[in-house]
Amino acid sequence: MVRFLEQFINGLSVGSVYALIALGYTMVYGIARMINFAHGDIIMVGAYVLYVCKSIIGLPSIVSVIVTIVFCSLLGITIEKIAYKPLRKAPSLAVLITAIGMSFLLQALSLLIFGANPITFPSVIKVSPIYIGSITISGITIITFVVTFICMIGLTYFVNNTKAGSAMRAASEDKPAAELMGINVNRTISMVFAIGSALAGVAGFLYISQYQSLMPTLGALPGIKAFVAAVLGGIGSIPGAMLGGIMLGVIESLSKAYISTQLADAIVFGILVIVLIVKPSGLLGKNSIEKV
Repeated sequence: MVRFLEQFINGLSVGSVYALIALGYTMVYGIARMINFAHGDIIMVGAYVLYVCKSIIGLPSIVSVIVTIVFCSLLGITIEKIAYKPLRKAPSLAVLITAIGMSFLLQALSLLIFGANPITFPSVIKVSPIYIGSITISGITIITFVVTFICMIGLTYFVNNTKAGSAMRAASEDKPAAELMGINVNRTISMVFAIGSALAGVAGFLYISQYQSLMPTLGALPGIKAFVAAVLGGIGSIPGAMLGGIMLGVIESLSKAYISTQLADAIVFGILVIVLIVKPSGLLGKNSIEKV
């Protein structure tokens, strides 16, 4: 039982990072109706920015984290303006290919700047662990879960109870009608990318605090798994992204402990296939009727 609880807690820690990344996917898809596959690489960029600010420039930890979040947010806006805005009326396949190309571009630039060798980077989170009997809960696990939960609550409130959130929901439902009502759709979509990329910056900071190793491809697999988490919970649903990420992290951790570390990823993606067959809209997603 102790081993099971330890693996469950590890799953909560990993799943919280997946959930945070999935929140960014959900924000962008829910409003702009596109999958930003470069989202995982924005996490990687955030981790490198944190490393530069903290280890090379020597800024305080809190300042380094703020700079990381702001930089990722601006990067998200820049990517949207340069790569996605010109394709606003293009077929979805063109947007998808562009997103994949942007992902490879960010990885290649990081490879040119920092090299291929992993860089060790100590955690900037200095929180004492909590001991419950023979079970130890690390400070990073606590901070990661709390930050993810706060982000989920904050996003839900923002989307449902603010004027900007109402504009986002209106743009999601019908962009031409939203424009007729005086909503600046381009600015609204830019805001969505800014928020989603800021979440990626937070995820990068938490991810590197857990694994303490930097490389240009560090965001690729977590980004894909977070997309699976978003689909599992119901892409477009903010609570669904949180639920899907936590579930995926726990399933992955228990699979590594009790089945096989080599089959853990296969089990994760197998769950995606099952969900798409049984309930394509996800656990908390809603079936939508599209008029042709």
